[in-house]
Amino acid sequence: MTERVAITGLGIVGAPGAGVSATLDALREGRSGLGRLELFESKRCGHFPVGEARGAVLDPARPRALALAEVAAREAVASAGLANRDPELAAELGLSLGICVGGMPESEVAMTRLLAGEEPDPAVWARHECGATTAALAEALDLRGPSLTLSTACSSGAQAIACGAELLAAGGARAVLAGGTDALCHLTLNGFAALLAMDPEGCRPFDRGRGGMSLGEGAAFLLLEREADARARGARPRAFLAGAGNSCDAHHATAPHPEGAGAEAAMRAALTAAGWAPESVDYVNAHGTGTRDNDLAEGRALRRLFEGELPPVSSVKRCFGHTLGAAGAIEAVVSVLALELGFLPPNPGCAEADEEAGVDPVRECRAADVTRVLSSSFGFGGNNTVLCLEGGEDA
Repeated sequence: MTERVAITGLGIVGAPGAGVSATLDALREGRSGLGRLELFESKRCGHFPVGEARGAVLDPARPRALALAEVAAREAVASAGLANRDPELAAELGLSLGICVGGMPESEVAMTRLLAGEEPDPAVWARHECGATTAALAEALDLRGPSLTLSTACSSGAQAIACGAELLAAGGARAVLAGGTDALCHLTLNGFAALLAMDPEGCRPFDRGRGGMSLGEGAAFLLLEREADARARGARPRAFLAGAGNSCDAHHATAPHPEGAGAEAAMRAALTAAGWAPESVDYVNAHGTGTRDNDLAEGRALRRLFEGELPPVSSVKRCFGHTLGAAGAIEAVVSVLALELGFLPPNPGCAEADEEAGVDPVRECRAADVTRVLSSSFGFGGNNTVLCLEGGEDA
């Protein structure tokens, strides 16, 4: 990147609650956000713990993914000082959204009613596809610049942030609201259960006895600006996006490359884009889903990248659940907070590290001098995105 991308606003909602403050409390306490599924009934899969956004006040008239997105997006815009922006800036404020589920929760309800002989509101079908959420969010927040919809499985949120930065670099917008959102639904819960990828005890990333992932829901956004533009309007950069890397190894539709080849390629690409040496990284926010295959592959990739001398590593998936399209954005917000406030987020659920994975994660939140963070998101089909986030004196 020729000019650093300043992060001037943050917004987040998920299992810990709504807002940065609730998220910080959960991270500092190392609190699991997983609990009993209450959003809908699932006779076959309702026993799996999930990261449901119970503490958030959502608009019941909105599709759930959109309602979650609005909560996080409004916080990000307000914290950047752009809630009362002038019309000229509104015309140049873009949106880059990562999403996988879209309007599926509402479509499932409508389909159930249709099969029962009822006539659901036909408007629900127009809200089904992912781009409809992007369009509705842009309208709700009066974002009249370019809008992008990214759906690259579990890397969607991180990819949306990377693409938002590219949009800035190309001069396509003066500022970009970039992040992700997704809501819990039957298809994803039943689908991951059918893959035998769910842990009935809740996800335990990098733990020797881990038994799979846990689903969650939520949304998170970063407000991205060119550094010069941010400083010109008197905004304080909270951190910087120094670089991003992508790869698509296409090893398998659902399983990661067993040696983590795609993960390593994305991490190396991100470091190259940022101009960082591996040893300069202070903390790695791992993808860390808690499945056996993912943790082994990611651990192997990390050991090769850092030549066996790993910096502090943790996964926050047990705090939020795996939020699919929102995951990379949620973890980017966590990474910015670690940079801004100087702490290492913990890895709840790990009692005994798996020696085969080779990652002994941070167990408890602790203060640390964190200036450079690598935040990784790896998705189905080998869609991998890694972000390099930087703080320091300028932030």
